[in-house]
Amino acid sequence: ETVWDHYGFTEAEVKEGDFNPRMFNSFVDGTKSAIEMAAVCNATGLTPAPGGLGFPPAGVDELADVLRPESEGGALHHRGTVEVISCLKRDGSPIARDLRWGVYVAIEAPGDYARRCFAEYGLATDASGRYTVMYRPYHLIGLELGISVASAALRGEATGAPRDFHADVVAIAKRDLKAGETLDGEGGGTVWGKLMPASDALSLGGLPIGLAQHVNLRNDIPTGDPVRWADVEIDENLEAVRVRREMEAAFTDAVSDAAE
Repeated sequence: ETVWDHYGFTEAEVKEGDFNPRMFNSFVDGTKSAIEMAAVCNATGLTPAPGGLGFPPAGVDELADVLRPESEGGALHHRGTVEVISCLKRDGSPIARDLRWGVYVAIEAPGDYARRCFAEYGLATDASGRYTVMYRPYHLIGLELGISVASAALRGEATGAPRDFHADVVAIAKRDLKAGETLDGEGGGTVWGKLMPASDALSLGGLPIGLAQHVNLRNDIPTGDPVRWADVEIDENLEAVRVRREMEAAFTDAVSDAAE
């Protein structure tokens, strides 16, 4: 009910626009970011931090300092990961020169030549000169979709396609949930989606956020705890469930083969 206040829309803007509160709620609670970053991981080989997204606050002038590994003084758990920055400080105050509507990629120079190029070409770096971030202050969402559709239809080229199962998004209780309640999925009032390494999600037996809708709970779930497959009454005959089980089995087999 309060999503519009959190998102910054006025009552007049909501009345004029065709806005879906559940969709915008998934933006605010972090589910949308988790799903998008999982897609990035599975298409590129990047891996999420064990604790999920941290949403560190940063404006464009701090990006190179923040988006580097913790071992180098930054906020990233490890190299080759994903993160979403916040446009608000931890106290809720706004960040100067925020990148709320933008996109970015953080880069580490592999050697001295690349580091010199960063400086020569005017890229803002951290103090070491090794880390920089290339960004665009906007993204056009649906207006850019046509290029992906045309590429797929005319050239058989995917804008992004999964290469492996590196990341997953598990349903987490938003409040204390009681056995017998029905989960209402992404953007609802019962669960949100947390990004985690796929291997951790499988070991946990975590229920994917995409299947956490219209299913009844078998067990009580405290606030902040993950919902597991064993906690819900799931119809194993549903096509989405069957496909998910096939993906889990394929990933488990691939990990076993690699270990051998």
